[in-house]
Amino acid sequence: MKLALWFAVAGAALCQAPRPAMEDSIARQRAAIEEQRAAVKRQLGTKTQPTAEFFTVPWTAPLARSEPPLQPPPDAAGCDPVPEDQIAPIVEEMSQREGLTPDLLRAVIEKESSYRPCAVSPVGAQGLMQLMPETAASLGVANPFDPRENVDGGAKYLKEMLDRYGGNLMLALAAYNAGPTRADNIATFPLPAETTNYVSGILEKLGEPEAVK
Repeated sequence: MKLALWFAVAGAALCQAPRPAMEDSIARQRAAIEEQRAAVKRQLGTKTQPTAEFFTVPWTAPLARSEPPLQPPPDAAGCDPVPEDQIAPIVEEMSQREGLTPDLLRAVIEKESSYRPCAVSPVGAQGLMQLMPETAASLGVANPFDPRENVDGGAKYLKEMLDRYGGNLMLALAAYNAGPTRADNIATFPLPAETTNYVSGILEKLGEPEAVK
């Protein structure tokens, strides 16, 4: 409002000024504009590209990427589950390394992706254990669609959640699904139905059908 008022007052004063004074004012304004244009050209450091082109570049132009983002395989919509003889040794190795039971790791993989290595959720979670891209990167997972890399990262993350909640499996699973922030505030903000169903389903698979409040 102050800026609009300033323009209105300045315009009125200019209209009321004698003609010579008005012409002198306009000349000074034009000179100031030309000086600003020259300053912009100097800042741009180029004499070959007109200043007008700089200001007409679309703001929506995509930024250049050094590498294309990873994409699921072309057959992602209907890729087959990883065969048992391939997934079994991976599950055994990662569960033993992280101190998890193979049954727990299998139950999470089945619930997350039904063993489909190319699975992508509506929110962008990827692979067998549905790692979000930022989580995968923090866990050193370069290719979330590689079964071994994905389970390696998923097992690490699940162990981190178990350690965070002192071995409480329900809270660890809730954090794995909805994020630790939601699990940290479970007493204040109830978990979404999707998460409670997720946790209950895994616990039932493991023969521990405790209800999640």
